[in-house]
Amino acid sequence: MSTAAVATTPLGAAYEYCAARTRRAASNFYWGFRLLTPERRRSLCAVYAFCRAADDIADEPGGTPDPARLLARWRAELDAVYAGRPRHPIGVALADTVERFAIAREHFEAVITGVETDLRRDRYETWEGDLAEYCHRVASSVGLIAIEIFGYQNPSARQYAVHLGLAFQLTNILRDVAEDARRGRIYLPREDLRRFDCREDDVLAGRCTEAFQGVMAFECARAGEHYGRARFLLAEEDRPALAPAEAMRLIYEQLLRRVMFRHYDVFGPKVRLTRPEKAALAMAAWARPHLSFLYRLTG
Repeated sequence: MSTAAVATTPLGAAYEYCAARTRRAASNFYWGFRLLTPERRRSLCAVYAFCRAADDIADEPGGTPDPARLLARWRAELDAVYAGRPRHPIGVALADTVERFAIAREHFEAVITGVETDLRRDRYETWEGDLAEYCHRVASSVGLIAIEIFGYQNPSARQYAVHLGLAFQLTNILRDVAEDARRGRIYLPREDLRRFDCREDDVLAGRCTEAFQGVMAFECARAGEHYGRARFLLAEEDRPALAPAEAMRLIYEQLLRRVMFRHYDVFGPKVRLTRPEKAALAMAAWARPHLSFLYRLTG
């Protein structure tokens, strides 16, 4: 954190700092953010900026001589947020957000713990109790924060957020196999690599073997299962409020389909959606609950 950044910052400027950071980085999530009211959008930007700041430390470990120390500074900033004495612009905005929406600290703690895992681990043995736990920390915890900002009525929204987070993170892992391999990381569980006789050396070298395709198909099916559970858990009365989450779901499910359409070869150009594609999916997420409401009024 630079000296200028840690200076006491007026609330409006702090939120704008978070919004600017989010616009630069949240290429897929920001389309869901656009469906929120300005107050809720700026709060979600504060959450995203905090999570992104922590995550960037693990994604670029060579960018700082002591990533663990830098992450500890963000944990200290979280202490300051909940003590009412934030210093960084992100912390200033986040302190207002957690008070306004009564967000539990444990979810932010889980995110930091997940990032700490990235600093000391580059392999996972199994899905259950290992990679799934990591995904819960870095993604489902963010979902549990986000639904407090979105608003919801049915308690099933919490499990909806958990499964959506698992699906999102697994989609990211599958899309980014090549990028992670360049950092020496393989998130695909070793148990599953052995199941399909897929060699780690092939993954690290970017070879799309038949065995690798088998692993990827298996993991895509797992991600699809969690998307399906999330769809099932979304209560009808929560569809309007959770339309931003549904926009993100539609975008990420389409990314997963693109991975499958490539026959799981993720070692070439990065799998992406165009801006018009993402805009159309976000509008579809908004339209479904609102048009259904109008239909009921006129039916």
